[in-house]
Amino acid sequence: MTSQNRRIVIIEDDPTLREALRYNLVSEGYEVVTAEDGIAGLELARDANPDVVLLDLMLPGMTGLDVCRSLRQGGSVVPILMLTARDTEMDRVVGLEVGADDYITKPFSMRELLARVASMLRRIDMDRSAAHHEDELELMEFDGLSIDVGRRQVLVDGEPVELRHREFDLLAYLASHPGRPFTRDSLLSDVWGYDYLGDSRTVDVHIRWLRMKIEKEPSHPTRLVTSRGVGYRFQP
Repeated sequence: MTSQNRRIVIIEDDPTLREALRYNLVSEGYEVVTAEDGIAGLELARDANPDVVLLDLMLPGMTGLDVCRSLRQGGSVVPILMLTARDTEMDRVVGLEVGADDYITKPFSMRELLARVASMLRRIDMDRSAAHHEDELELMEFDGLSIDVGRRQVLVDGEPVELRHREFDLLAYLASHPGRPFTRDSLLSDVWGYDYLGDSRTVDVHIRWLRMKIEKEPSHPTRLVTSRGVGYRFQP
């Protein structure tokens, strides 16, 4: 799928930046729709069926964090790139906690932003392509946990568990290498994509989400285990 078939939603209240983003994305062949406040942006992101959402953190009417949270609570799995003028670790982590896939701190170069958007879309294409090859379908079963790679379905004690796109990718990758520890950087490279430009803290947040969904006691995980001094491993 080329960029001409892709729709980007921009939710940004600064008219100068909003227009600059729109101009550059349109120049790359994307279809772009915009909103200037959180309330209108949330409605647009729900109705426009976008491929990526560029979401400012500080918005009138409804903050970017609340927009992101509402989209995720409504079941949306659209990739969200958060635009923020803040650069503290807490702001970055909170954005990831409520469901953002990545963030970029203002001021940023337009080249970097375009690279982030392209990377998100390229990774989605790779995942969709792999899922459509029947020879790559695989069912992994462990004690009380079933991972159907082809159907992208997870069962815990026979009950379906809803995972977001990247949550499933991370779980399936770790489970396909049982017992092997991975660093955060290697997981970013192998799961998010070789050209992923985000923060390794993203991995920690996704592991925390997964533990809440597949572990009996998330605070004392037995499946997604921390490898001290390394990163994480899947314990079958």
